[in-house]
Amino acid sequence: MDLSYTDEERAFREEVRQFLAEKLPKELSEKVRRGQELTKDDHERWHAILNEQGWQATNWPKEFGGAAWNAVQRHIFEEEAAAHHAPRIVPFGLSMLAPVLQKFGSKEQQDYWLPRILSGEDWWCQGYSEPGAGSDLASLKTTAVKDGDHYIVNGQKTWTTLGQHANMIFCLVRTNKDVKQQEGISFLLIDMETPGITVRPIILLDGGAEVNEVFFDNVKVPAENLVGEEDKGWTYAKYLLTHERTNIAGVGFSQAGLQAVKRIAKSEMAGGRPLIENPHFAARVAQAEIDLMAMATTNLRIISKAAAGQAPGVESSMLKVKGTIIRQEINDLARRAAGVYAMPFASEAVAGSNDALPDPNDAGPVAAQYFNNRKLSIFGGSNEIQRQIIAKTMLGGGK
Repeated sequence: MDLSYTDEERAFREEVRQFLAEKLPKELSEKVRRGQELTKDDHERWHAILNEQGWQATNWPKEFGGAAWNAVQRHIFEEEAAAHHAPRIVPFGLSMLAPVLQKFGSKEQQDYWLPRILSGEDWWCQGYSEPGAGSDLASLKTTAVKDGDHYIVNGQKTWTTLGQHANMIFCLVRTNKDVKQQEGISFLLIDMETPGITVRPIILLDGGAEVNEVFFDNVKVPAENLVGEEDKGWTYAKYLLTHERTNIAGVGFSQAGLQAVKRIAKSEMAGGRPLIENPHFAARVAQAEIDLMAMATTNLRIISKAAAGQAPGVESSMLKVKGTIIRQEINDLARRAAGVYAMPFASEAVAGSNDALPDPNDAGPVAAQYFNNRKLSIFGGSNEIQRQIIAKTMLGGGK
């Protein structure tokens, strides 16, 4: 297979670069580069800019108002967006819920919810994980009992990313306790303003609170907010997870992070010489770069398959494992390179302050990023689970 870019793809990359140079607000780019916490307004501002360009819903079909980019175009955009320090596109409505609605939702649900996702009128969060249901998601306990033309929901969700900003949540709920675990789950759309919902922040190691607990106490949800069929939610959940794992390798983020490591290591001194000249440190940087180049090539191979209409198989699990290992290694290298400037609880690093940190490399947030990104090997299917998938698939069902 040919992994080189075509003339059309190279021209598209130039178009993306020009767009980012002209339309990405400098203050937003600086906040991302310096690792500062983005506000809801920051995210919504970037969302609106992309939407005006027609580049917000890149994975949606044109019939639903999307850009209908192919896999290579999305890969190019993600690389360039990371290189230009653009805010990440919040995926919950656009890249996770929307594909489920487009495939399994009713015409009424598609006509109502999809335009609101595209416009940014609704901010969605994901209600999957529970205190006793993480990787073993099918063991979830949150219930939804049918009562006339409503469901009554009780239970708890956790690790709800950016739930403090959301006005809507899509949830997996148990609607049948008398069947196998996977067969008694349904998929509900719930308004976060409904009485009985409580959102409580979870303070993380880096001092931030991007994730939350969400409690449901006799929450009344219209039955029309059920997606697909009752008790068939596990099918929809698995379909959503295939989209959640799209680009989970984070090639663009790792490339941008590696450049930051090199920049910091060229400035910081060790033994009278720039740290980048230290043989041990330089060897780690080189190994991370080699691993990243190999992963980027594998990523392109999978993209090439997708462009040819082939669904990715076990390779997506391989990318998830290797991608998170590489990103965590780059985070560790940045933290070590920054030394005393790596201030994990500096308010400027975690609270969105616009005050510059007193170091030559804006390296203050690197420890906070190191702590926060320990999660990468857990979310989206823990690396242990992904390794089991790889082993069973490649070794013919071995335990």
